[in-house]
Amino acid sequence: MIAPIPRDIPDLPAVPGPPLLLPAPVPATAVVAPARRPPTAVFRLLTAVVAAAGVALQFLLGTPARTLSYFSIQTNALLALVMFLSAARAWRARRPLPSAITGAALLYALITALAYHLLLGHASPPFSMTAATTPPERWHAQWVALQLLHTLAPALALLDWLFLTPATRLHLRQAVTWLFYPLAYLAFSLARAAFLPPSAPSRYLYPFLDVDAHGYRSTLANALLLGLAIYALAVLLVTLDHVRPTPVRHRV
Repeated sequence: MIAPIPRDIPDLPAVPGPPLLLPAPVPATAVVAPARRPPTAVFRLLTAVVAAAGVALQFLLGTPARTLSYFSIQTNALLALVMFLSAARAWRARRPLPSAITGAALLYALITALAYHLLLGHASPPFSMTAATTPPERWHAQWVALQLLHTLAPALALLDWLFLTPATRLHLRQAVTWLFYPLAYLAFSLARAAFLPPSAPSRYLYPFLDVDAHGYRSTLANALLLGLAIYALAVLLVTLDHVRPTPVRHRV
């Protein structure tokens, strides 16, 4: 038998409005396939070539062990690798590299540029990566290498981030992680100097990390100030990344 329909049906609560749509748990890039971006790929390949050219030219001018010990050489080698991989992914319509990697490459490139132009470019005695005692002449090989490593390559990396990279990809938690490499480089620089004889001309590669000239206390104080400046720059990049307009909207 069919049960009788009850005479009194309780009133259902009224729906106050249309249900709110919750944010998607996955980003749009997980469901929208990335598209090929040939201009982006060409620009990033150019950036990789410029950074690699600066590194290669400096290797031709100096000894390999000393050249590879510079922060700017290591940074530009990383930038060249990251930009080459990013160019290949943009050309083949593959998903971009993780923002933790691309953001680190950008941050280190900017550190290289700012340190050179604010602290090293007008130092006395002149900053040199080949133990030269005189400033490099304009348009000569050493001057060109310095400009490629400390000016052109970082500028191209910054332009790529501003005009070819989607916004809101960087995160504040990454800023602390990015400090590990500068901290490791500080330990490497001091340990390297400890194993070299005091008469070695390239014992301390950067004047603000020269223990012989400043002592360990002042050198570590300089390193602390640089570390705070690097962290502030990283936080600034993350903040700008979340307020700048995105140049890539639907497909990356």
